[in-house]
Amino acid sequence: MTKITLHNTMSRRREPFEPIDPANVRMYVCGPTVYDRAHLGNARPVVVFDVLNRLLRHVYGEGCVTYVRNFTDVDDKINARAAESGRSIGEITGETTQWFLEDMAALGALEPDAMPRATEYIPQMVAMIEGLIDRGHAYAAEGHVLFSVASWPERYGLLSGRSVEDMIAGARVEVAPYKRDPMDFVLWKPSSDDVPGWESPWGRGRPGWHIECSAMSYELLGPSFDIHGGGNDLMFPHHENEIAQSCCAHPEGEFARVWLHNEMLQVEGKKMSKSLGNFFTVRDLLDQGVPGEVIRFVFLSTHYRKPMDWTAEKAREAEAVLRKWRGMVEGVTPGAVASSVLAALAEDLNTAGAIAELHRLAGQGDAAGLAASAQLLGLLDDRMGGWVAGADLTAFVEELSALRARAVESKDFSQVDAFKAALMAAGVEVRMSKAGVELSPAAGFDATKLEGLV
Repeated sequence: MTKITLHNTMSRRREPFEPIDPANVRMYVCGPTVYDRAHLGNARPVVVFDVLNRLLRHVYGEGCVTYVRNFTDVDDKINARAAESGRSIGEITGETTQWFLEDMAALGALEPDAMPRATEYIPQMVAMIEGLIDRGHAYAAEGHVLFSVASWPERYGLLSGRSVEDMIAGARVEVAPYKRDPMDFVLWKPSSDDVPGWESPWGRGRPGWHIECSAMSYELLGPSFDIHGGGNDLMFPHHENEIAQSCCAHPEGEFARVWLHNEMLQVEGKKMSKSLGNFFTVRDLLDQGVPGEVIRFVFLSTHYRKPMDWTAEKAREAEAVLRKWRGMVEGVTPGAVASSVLAALAEDLNTAGAIAELHRLAGQGDAAGLAASAQLLGLLDDRMGGWVAGADLTAFVEELSALRARAVESKDFSQVDAFKAALMAAGVEVRMSKAGVELSPAAGFDATKLEGLV
């Protein structure tokens, strides 16, 4: 069996991955808060952990992996969006959840085995909070329930590698008179009549963000599971707080054995932000004609633990490569996954190394190996190939051939040059030789730009 190594954030080193139960490898990944379209940065962990999910299933067996990714559908951001838009919370979360699923499917992400919504697990959250109070790790105050960080001093901060003092200095800690300690975090808070709320021993209220993932992961994966993943922006406070409350509520378990965090995303070398005008959603790119498979390829060209820089040039290069590869594997039955590709992925999910091996397979003309190996990364499968559906360029070949024939007689090639330029502007690769004219879609092909040319 292929041996997998993963960089464990908790230990800060690569470790051999040894699942608790090889017949049921369990992974939990923090999902989106559903109040708006997923931006490009939101999509990176989805693609990263989709590849890990595929790798685990390849190594341990399709039925031997349980992958859970949640939806946070109760949150103050959602409440604020409802208030400003005048729409109901249910309508907003239902719509944006569907948007997320559609956009991630366009990137080739398989749906996880379970996609729990926080609102489906409120009783479990209440029960977990009650247990924390009973064990002396939480306290009620003015309709709130807070986790007492001081009740678990031996491990709090190990994931992020910071002391409590460092965390206070580096974080915006909510100051509230009902807190015993500035670092204590909310497990339950009161709800006014205009926001979602559920009855609890502490009055009508709603859960804090951190308790949601702890309760859902416990219910679906148990007190101990193999992998917990997410973006490194979640390391503190979200994941740190998850560890504290989960280990204190269920001391019989380990919570997550391995912690994986992907680095953040940049756009053209700069942090993505609305103020810089370089902020866009996955749907923005798809609507601009950038294929989901191209977005996925660009993501996977950088190791997940390194900052990823999205550029238009990388997208063009990815499209050209994928068009070439799809031409190679068309009609070919996939063979076996190349051992070199599998080895790269097994070494801390080195997707960049795996793609380098795909280039090698393509260079050797191994179409069957290329097809199988690329599909392990979620590339070159039939589901993702609609964007390369061959355009019928016959009329344009005939027109350019006729213009060329007339130009040879008149010695005036201006019309040939103009028509060729228009084709290239639409993303058509133009090849002219003594044998004739050949046209084929290339990177950036846009059939709408051909309208009216013939």
